[in-house]
Amino acid sequence: MAIHFHSSEQIKFHVKQIRKTKNWIKELIQSYHKQLGDINYIFQSDEELLELNKSALNHDYYTDIITFDYCDDTTISGDLFISIDRVKENALNFAVPFEHELRRVMAHGVLHLLGHKDKSESDSKKMRSAEDKALDLFQSFT
Repeated sequence: MAIHFHSSEQIKFHVKQIRKTKNWIKELIQSYHKQLGDINYIFQSDEELLELNKSALNHDYYTDIITFDYCDDTTISGDLFISIDRVKENALNFAVPFEHELRRVMAHGVLHLLGHKDKSESDSKKMRSAEDKALDLFQSFT
């Protein structure tokens, strides 16, 4: 069981601090008393993710992440498609470094796999709090 990083033909992207990032995601999952299955992060362009959003979810809008859940009981697995274009734009809009916003989005997808929702205002607040805790956890890794 492992965490994998992929980039599309349109976006050549490489995660910085790969070992630290993988250990962080694994620890985040374990903090929920779950175990790591297979998680694939696929980094794409806005246009690629928009096409996926239309074809798979029938949504006609840009988004930063689409999460496909393949979890089984206590094993956390899934494919997490991330728009690097959206992450860059959100980082500018929220006045945070790109890497910080990327980690927030990466955690967001895993938190969905762990059962967090974000459709209601109440759920969104809980998700944001869980994201903040996940970002704090990243900082604790050396």
